[in-house]
Amino acid sequence: MSSPHGEDGSTRAIVAAFLANLGIALAKFVAFAVTGAASMLAEGVHSVADTGNQGLLFLGGRRARKPPTRQHPFGFGRERYFWSFVVAVVLFTAGSLFALLEGVEKLRHPHGLEAWPWAVGTLVVAFVLEAFSLRTAVRESRALKGDLPWSGFIRYAKVPELPVVLLEDTGALLGLAFALLGVGLAQITGNPRFDALGSIAIGLLLGFIAFVLAVEMKSLLIGEAAAPDVQARICSALEGSDGVRRVIHLRTEHLGPEDLLVVAKIAVDPQMPSGETAAVIDRAEAAVRAVVPEARLIFLEPDVDRAPAQTET
Repeated sequence: MSSPHGEDGSTRAIVAAFLANLGIALAKFVAFAVTGAASMLAEGVHSVADTGNQGLLFLGGRRARKPPTRQHPFGFGRERYFWSFVVAVVLFTAGSLFALLEGVEKLRHPHGLEAWPWAVGTLVVAFVLEAFSLRTAVRESRALKGDLPWSGFIRYAKVPELPVVLLEDTGALLGLAFALLGVGLAQITGNPRFDALGSIAIGLLLGFIAFVLAVEMKSLLIGEAAAPDVQARICSALEGSDGVRRVIHLRTEHLGPEDLLVVAKIAVDPQMPSGETAAVIDRAEAAVRAVVPEARLIFLEPDVDRAPAQTET
C-alpha cells in the first residue's frame, strides 16, 4: 500500500461525503420546516453531524502531517485516529441521542404531517446524493481492501477515514430508508406515531454505528500491530537479508496509517566484527523498507541465536 494512494483516496471520499451531507442537511431542514416530520428533523441533524464529521477528518489529516518534535519524537500520525474517535462520539451524541429523544417526544405528543410530498421528495434526493458519496468511498477503498470482506476491511484497516465514511454513508442510506418508511406509513395509516418510530429507528442505527466506530478507533489509538501478512513479509525480508540467521522476535505498531514502527531482535554470527554487524543491520533495514514502505522506523537488535525456537511474532 502506498501512502499517497491511501491519503488521496481518503481525501476524495471525505470531500464527496462533505458536499453530499451539506446539501442533504439543508434540504432536510427545509422539508422539516414544511412538513413537521420528526424523522426529517432527526435526519437533518444526522446530516449536520456527518458534515461536521468530515471537517473533523480533514482536521485530523492536516494535524497528522506535522513534523516530529522533541516532545513527540514519533510524529503526530495518531491524530487521524483521535479525530476519527471524536467522530464516533459526535455521531452518538449529536445524531443518535437527538433522534431518540425526538422520536420519544413525538410518540408522547404526536401530530399529523403537513405537505408530506416534500418529505418524500427530499428523502429521495438525499438517497441519490448519499449513494453517490458511498460509491466514491467504495471505489477508493477497493485498492486497500484487497481480498478482505467489507466487514474485515472495517475491522483491520489502518486508514481510519475510509471505514468512517463507509459506515456513515451506509448508516445514512439505511436511515433515509427508515425515515421514508416512517413518513409513508404515517401518511397511509393516518397515524403520526409511525413517523416517531422512524426517528427512533434512526437513533438506534446511529448508536450502533457510533459504537462500532468507537471500538475500532479505540483499538487504533491504543496501538495495533501490523497485519499478519505484513509481519510475515517483514520476517521474510529480514531472514532473507545476508548475515541474518533468523528473527528471534518481532514487534510492530502503527504510529499512523502509513507510519509503522518495527522492533526486532535478530540472530547474527557471534564472531562477526561490530563494523560488519552494522552493515548487516543496514542491509536488513533496507530489505524491510523495500517490501513494506510504511516501515519508517526500524530498530534492530543483534543477538546470539541461543535456541532453535520458532519465530515469535
